[in-house]
Amino acid sequence: MPATNPFLDPRRVQAALRGLELRPTRGMGQNFLIDPHALATIIAAADLQADDVIIEVGPGLGVLTWELIQRSRYVVAVELDKRLAARLDQAFRTTHAGPPVASLPNSPLAPLHLVQADVLDLSPPALLQQAQAAWQASTVPLPVWMDLPPYKLVANLPYAITAPVLQHFLHSSHPPRTLTVLVQWEVAERITAMAGQLSVRALAIQLYAAPQIVARVPASSFIPVPAVDSAILHLTTHTTPVIADIAPEALLRIIKAGFVQPRKKLVNSLTSGLAALGWGRSQAQVAAALHMAGIDPSRRPETLTLAEWAQVYRMLEDGSGTG
Repeated sequence: MPATNPFLDPRRVQAALRGLELRPTRGMGQNFLIDPHALATIIAAADLQADDVIIEVGPGLGVLTWELIQRSRYVVAVELDKRLAARLDQAFRTTHAGPPVASLPNSPLAPLHLVQADVLDLSPPALLQQAQAAWQASTVPLPVWMDLPPYKLVANLPYAITAPVLQHFLHSSHPPRTLTVLVQWEVAERITAMAGQLSVRALAIQLYAAPQIVARVPASSFIPVPAVDSAILHLTTHTTPVIADIAPEALLRIIKAGFVQPRKKLVNSLTSGLAALGWGRSQAQVAAALHMAGIDPSRRPETLTLAEWAQVYRMLEDGSGTG
């Protein structure tokens, strides 16, 4: 790393929390990283370039933010907690109206656009437009971007909002090129699952991006120590649709219908799920559609790949007009 990150010091973290009278809560997922090896692994996995635009969700006390502004020229940080946002504002000497000057030792000038808000209330395009306006109003030189700039998401995500944040960005009209995030280990395992252990969550993410676990991060790497280990998860968004002829939202409706009763045979679960959607089909009709798709009706939903779900959708659409 280019310099020693002062935000990695456990004593500094504890002092900051005391000063803010902040008791990290499990609900907010406030666990602060103090492991330099894990931090270096996140940065390496993100493959940051000088002209990258980075969105960071939940910067907390700034340990990851400090690394981002050293490597990338344009960083947008979104923090929900007002106390942490105020401390970040002070630590990096930012203003909300324009780019800050980072005053930490060995830190270059860096345009950090800090937003105190719930990231789920802000669309990625709106967030980028806001940051662009701030940068353009300053002396920060901007490259020529066609409309909205491409960007990467890098974050230590609070456990409670991992799935909503990933879906918020992946399902956006302007998704990131890559996402490098710290998440709960079990969540990372579910997201990267293969056929036989698939879930709606895994399929909903794999429809938009290719996920891989980069490394396991022990619970001892954080203050306070969480109950479980974490994982560095890297996702590369698909540049072309995995299923080209079906709208992702339509395919996900069928998938969710198929998982209504995940422990039952597919023919039973899908029949119940379609009925719940108002697309009532008899068990015989659903079984016929599955046979036409080349799928054994007695299989479990978790065993079907995206390609197989797409074929189920096509047969249901062709045979009963449910699309």
